Amino acid sequence: MSELRPGTPRSRRRRGAPEARVVWPPSGRQSARAAIAQLLRERGLGRAFARDVQREAARAAERGGEAATARRDLRELATFTIDPIGARDFDDAISAQALAEGDVRVWVHIADVSAYVPEGSALDLEARRRATSVYVPDAVEPMLPAALSNEACSLVPGAERLAVTVELDLAGAEVRRASFYRSVIRSDERLDYDRVDRIFAGREAAADPWGEPLAAARRAASALGQARERRGALVIDAAEAEFLFDEHGNVSTITARTQTEAHRLIEHLMIAANEAVARLLAQRRVPCLYRVHERPDPARVTRLAAQLAALEVPTPPLPEPMSPSQAAELMMRLAAA
Repeated sequence: MSELRPGTPRSRRRRGAPEARVVWPPSGRQSARAAIAQLLRERGLGRAFARDVQREAARAAERGGEAATARRDLRELATFTIDPIGARDFDDAISAQALAEGDVRVWVHIADVSAYVPEGSALDLEARRRATSVYVPDAVEPMLPAALSNEACSLVPGAERLAVTVELDLAGAEVRRASFYRSVIRSDERLDYDRVDRIFAGREAAADPWGEPLAAARRAASALGQARERRGALVIDAAEAEFLFDEHGNVSTITARTQTEAHRLIEHLMIAANEAVARLLAQRRVPCLYRVHERPDPARVTRLAAQLAALEVPTPPLPEPMSPSQAAELMMRLAAA
């Protein structure tokens, strides 16, 4: 391949000469961080934002999004975020309040990115192209430039932020009332999973103004979780590897991160909010995309059962032929084996 050296003016190339592209230089002694960067590039990721996209993001951040006057003002409502300790951006927050007779009112706030991204703008088109943020150990390729993803749209403590809020009144796991609106919020505390678990275990005290709301959110999440288990929801408690890097970019520590009560609190409240939105869209017959987990392929369940049997793991008898619904039931039983 011909080489285009850095700084070579494009006009000096011969007409019709082949285009050159930059490839990652090979190295026999790559650090783990460099290897991850290479993998991102090989998969078309690790991309910088174009200048016009970055300019639009900076201008949107400076303007502060759309006018906040038409929004519900929730800045005095005690609010907190719960994320991994190493999180770089915070896109969801929680408020909760104990009501009479043991009911709980929960607010789930989601950063309102749409207030900063006009439809059809360069920002919008780039976000559509990327579709999502991509997270890898010690790095992230964001869907939006840092001026929005890490700053204006990040629900950091003490800063006024635009949000979309789902407000739920819960009697146990039953949603008695749901409302949806755009809001202005201000987070009071940035909590992490480890700290919340210490609070739940009684090893650390919760502070005002978010201590009682955290307790109310815990009670609501517990009721929602118990209801999901009664409905037969699949619960997977697999540990997730977490990598820590040294100053040279090599992995220094690998720890197993297990799902704790703090993780489940956020999961159950987010699921409740998503289900409330889905019910509203279904009632109003608004077209929407739903992510549906298909039933497992019977042939794959058969292969899995054979592999488990080869490892002397007890497996239930398999029907012949096997329907998709039977495959789903057997998969749950095999997961519990």
